[in-house]
Amino acid sequence: MTTLFGTPDIAIGMKESVSRVRLFDGPLDLSWRHCATTSDFIADLFALRFRSSRNDYMEVRHSIGYLVNELIENAVKFRAPGEILIEASMDSECFKLKVSNDVDGEDASEFQSLLADITVGDPIDLLIQRIEANAANPDVASSGLGLLTLMSDYGARLAWIFSAADESDRISVETYASIPISQIHN
Repeated sequence: MTTLFGTPDIAIGMKESVSRVRLFDGPLDLSWRHCATTSDFIADLFALRFRSSRNDYMEVRHSIGYLVNELIENAVKFRAPGEILIEASMDSECFKLKVSNDVDGEDASEFQSLLADITVGDPIDLLIQRIEANAANPDVASSGLGLLTLMSDYGARLAWIFSAADESDRISVETYASIPISQIHN
């Protein structure tokens, strides 16, 4: 069974020229430092076309880097053992990203519950509500702040597809994201 959350139209169209990076589980174990290193690499690679303007380059690099880092961190944090596949592409209008990994069934259910909450309504209002809830009760960590920040501050459009993985206790998660590039450098 396949379940979709978010904006369905961005969960298609990743067939064009795509750059791929695989993060493998191994002796070094996947950790937070891999997220930052990988996101910096991808941001640098895709921002190169804007190097003629330092401001455009820095803005595009920052936006791409923040998006990629947030989605890779989520994949590392909630993954079942195994690899993470990152696919990225960019045209004159937007940067697109797909992050694929497996999660166990319990994590998938919790994540789907979170997505059901943060994908309905205005992202700015939802972000403010989550920040206020965190301030009122700092002992309870409220997930979704990074995703809501991407949607409200960066204009990110997000989608998730959950489907059965090869192993019975695992769920495959494909996270799709798109951020406008044409607005950044104009």
